[in-house]
Amino acid sequence: MDKQTLVKRVKETSYLEGDFVLRSGKRSKYYMDKYLFETQPDVLRALGQAFSEHLAPDVTLIAGAELGGVALAAATAMQADKPWIIIRNSKKDYGTSKMVEGKLAAGDVVMLVEDIATTGGQVLEAAKIITAAGATVRKIVAVIDRKQGARENIEQAGFTFDSLMTKEDLGIVDS
Repeated sequence: MDKQTLVKRVKETSYLEGDFVLRSGKRSKYYMDKYLFETQPDVLRALGQAFSEHLAPDVTLIAGAELGGVALAAATAMQADKPWIIIRNSKKDYGTSKMVEGKLAAGDVVMLVEDIATTGGQVLEAAKIITAAGATVRKIVAVIDRKQGARENIEQAGFTFDSLMTKEDLGIVDS
């Protein structure tokens, strides 16, 4: 699927108008419901392909934060034939009680995928967990950059950021 078709499919499957509170606490007149686009096989397959094009040669692992990054990381990992991990939002209080599901080792080089970047808060939390384990986050790539500070916050924290599309690509002019 080419980028123009992917952008169109993402918007037509997930764009909602109304009054929404975002994870960042900000209010918005629109909402991109990531689960509506991530659960469409053609869109998820195309996103995995698009993310895989952002892989640096030294990347050994794909990571996604729960919950929205899980399907994206899996799709990217299958496309790139690389292992992947899930970064939990909080430590579970049963079983192994881990923050990372899958194998993350010191020395791994990770591409962290994100669904929608508003301020970058969740993906930065995931990046801290990865680096605390002794791995390197080579790049953080989001499906959509809402252009509300994510790039600035992620780059200020010392990480490289990119997105597959922005709100402008989707034809959204109001935040």
